[in-house]
Parts: sequence; structure tokens; C-alpha cells
Amino acid sequence: MYDMSVSFHFFNLIMHAEFCYAQIMLMQNGMTPLHLAVWHALQAGDCSTVSVLLSYNADCFAKDDEGKMPLNHIPGGAGCEKLLNLLSRHMEEQRKRKALMSCREGKAMAEFEEAISQIVGLQELKMQLRRWARGMLFDEKRRAMGLGIASRRAPHMAFLGNPGTGKTMVARILGKLLHMVGVLPTDKVTEVQRTDLVGEFVGHTGPKTRRKIQDAEGGILFVDEAYRLIPMQKSDDKDYGLEALEEIMSVMDSGKVVVIFAGYCEPMKRVIASNDGFCRRVTKFFYFEDFSTTELAEILHMKMKNPSESSLLYGFKLHPSCSIEVIGELIGRETTEERRKQMNGGLVDTLLINARENLDLRLDFNCIDVDTMITITLEDLEAGLQQISRQRQLQ
Repeated sequence: MYDMSVSFHFFNLIMHAEFCYAQIMLMQNGMTPLHLAVWHALQAGDCSTVSVLLSYNADCFAKDDEGKMPLNHIPGGAGCEKLLNLLSRHMEEQRKRKALMSCREGKAMAEFEEAISQIVGLQELKMQLRRWARGMLFDEKRRAMGLGIASRRAPHMAFLGNPGTGKTMVARILGKLLHMVGVLPTDKVTEVQRTDLVGEFVGHTGPKTRRKIQDAEGGILFVDEAYRLIPMQKSDDKDYGLEALEEIMSVMDSGKVVVIFAGYCEPMKRVIASNDGFCRRVTKFFYFEDFSTTELAEILHMKMKNPSESSLLYGFKLHPSCSIEVIGELIGRETTEERRKQMNGGLVDTLLINARENLDLRLDFNCIDVDTMITITLEDLEAGLQQISRQRQLQ
């Protein structure tokens, strides 16, 4: 907040005979108090109000509706040197200060790398995320140095892959990462499916879809099973899913929301082919491959290392013999490739639940050793995998 000296200087400005005109400029032209003070200084030949504002670190780089900074409004020639030098000196000080602040973004990059380490596999996606992160951080540094550069947006994306390959989880992490590096103003991810967008009657779908888009503004709209918006066969009747898709497409150029369409590879090709503007708006396609046995073991280790308090495995740990290599070999031995392709990451969740149940089954009620009570062994994991195989055979 400004102290009384600032108020006094503005009082002088208000008392100026031409303040009414200045007030109109302030309201209609997007001018900041510093713009207005510069205008007054040019009229009255008094730089005192400008000096006070600059002492409170008024932003010299702020632009009005014409895209002009306060300095841009000062004409060249005699009589303006004092005002010009005053603003130029403070601009240089602010530029250096902002540049020093931007150097601290190395810490943000370290936090970014820590967050990205939660994603198993998907090297292409990780590399793209690094490009965005580094680009945004360098853009901040460029602006701090006074360079005029275009703003960048995160592109709309399509996630293609089988169930359990981490599409939804990656979208949630992506929201946090893009917010962390300044691409998005919020980290919220609004997850929707056809039922969240499509109404039952004529005229219901548009408003329903627009509400979800509005909820997602500033973050990510994640459309799961997006292929369900497109009818399997062409019909004379307009499908409400197509209406929802067209509604989403209509806002994708606004820059207010990042849209991610997700689903199986083959059905998603129908979505891509159904709309001429899809490939123009959706420019990044990421394929979520089925997890290998080693990657499944890595996911298991990650879930056991940092379980949330709501997780059934919270408070438990793996026996030291349960290395990633050993668990990967166990998964390869006890499951078929087809089974792994069907379940992917879901196999790990089911396996860990079964393993905990097996731990409870084999413990003696006389056991009082704390470590034994919370340690899941290779035997428990093997029993858990065998239970999955038996359940699948029954299905």
C-alpha cells in the first residue's frame, strides 16, 4: 500500500485542471498510475509523482491498451530529458532485478524433474514436457531482460493407448507441471466422459458441455473415452455426442483451456477422421504403450515407496529381496502377455491388494514383531499374481 506521501502527490494530480481528461484515459485506455503520472509530468513539467511511484517499484514495463509502456509516451527532444532519464534508469534496475529472479528458476526446474520422475516410461512425453518447461522459464528470463516475445500456449493433445497405461494419471501430473512452469494459471484437471457432456434431449447437450468447459477454464479438460462421442455408424439423425465434440472444438482456439482427448488407439482414429479441424487443433499425439514387466515392477516400487494415506498399502513396505529386477521376472513368469496387455497398471493395484491379504493370511496371531507385521515379501507377491491368474480363468 502507498503511504500518505503517495496520496498527497495524487491529490495534486487530481487537482490539476485537466485531470478529467486524464481519468478518461486511465479508464478507457488501460493506463496504469505510472502512465497517468508520466502524462501529468509532460503537462506540468513536474516529475515528483513519477519519482514517488518508482520508489514504490511501479512496473515500468506495464503496457496500456495501445501496447505502450510509460516510456513510449515520452516524446524525444528538449524538455523531456529528466523524465526520460528517470524512467530509463528505473527500467534498467527493474530489468536486472527481474533477471536475477529468473535465475532462481533452476530450483523450479529441479522440482519439475522430481515431479516428472513419477511417470514410468513415456520418454517422448517426458521430453516434450521438458521442452515446454525450459521454454517457459527462458521466456520469463527474456521478458525480464526487456525483450518483446510472443506468448506461448500449451497445445491440445491426444492420449492414445489401452486401459491402465496411465493416461488419466499423466493428465493429472501434467496439470501440475504446466501450472508449475507458468503455462497454465491453475493446476486443475476436469475429467469428463460422454455422460458428463451429452444430454438426453434436444437442446441439453450444448449448455451441459459449455458448463464443463467453463469449469475447466485455466486448466485441462480431459475427455476420457473420447471416441464415444462419435457414433459407430453414420445416421440421418444428428448424434448428441457430435454436438458435444463440436462445442469443445469451438473453444479450443480461445487459449482459455487445454483439451486432452484420450482413448483406445483404433477407436480414436474415428474421432480424428470425423472432424476436419481436429488435426489442426490437436497437434500433439502421445502413444501410451503397454507396460513391460520391468516397468510394471517400477510402478509397484513407486506405489510402495510413496503411498497416499488413502492407499490400502499405506504403512506397509517391501522386503529387501523384492528388487525391481526380481519382481519383473516374477510378473513375467506368473502372467501372460495377453493378461498384462489387458490390465497394464491395473495389474499392479490388484497384485498389491492380493499381496497384503496374503500377508495377513500367513501371519501367526502370536506375532508381535513390528517389522514382520508390515513387510510384504516375494512370497506374498507370488501368491497375489497366482490369485489374479485364477480369477481371470474363472472370468
